[in-house]
Amino acid sequence: MAERVEDLNLPASVVTRIIKECLPDGVNVSKEARVAVARAASVFVLYLTSTSNNLATQANRKTISANDVFKALSETDFEFFVEPLKDALEAHKKVLQEKKQKTVEKSLDEKEVNGEINGKHNSSAIEVEDEEEQEEDN
Repeated sequence: MAERVEDLNLPASVVTRIIKECLPDGVNVSKEARVAVARAASVFVLYLTSTSNNLATQANRKTISANDVFKALSETDFEFFVEPLKDALEAHKKVLQEKKQKTVEKSLDEKEVNGEINGKHNSSAIEVEDEEEQEEDN
């Protein structure tokens, strides 16, 4: 658990970046406003986490699931966030799956280039190729 209240705040740089992305160019935000938004966001996250944890505890679970968060949003009158967050979660899962697939494909390609199959060097394939080259030379 956090030792100080400040430890529970979101990073100021992240909050500032989010604020800038949400506002049109040329809009200035005072330091006090950034601090207020950061504290409000931190309180929101803590409140949502607490509500989600209560739902998980009621279901005899120790782990908060995404569905707990969605239910907590509905219970705290933020149900208008549920669908956009579900869409964002699906998009995030899709990106992770694509990255995983690319990693697997890259690994397989590297093994093929190195003549490896199932983590072992495929020496018999090299020997066959060498024998074929020798026969062609004769």
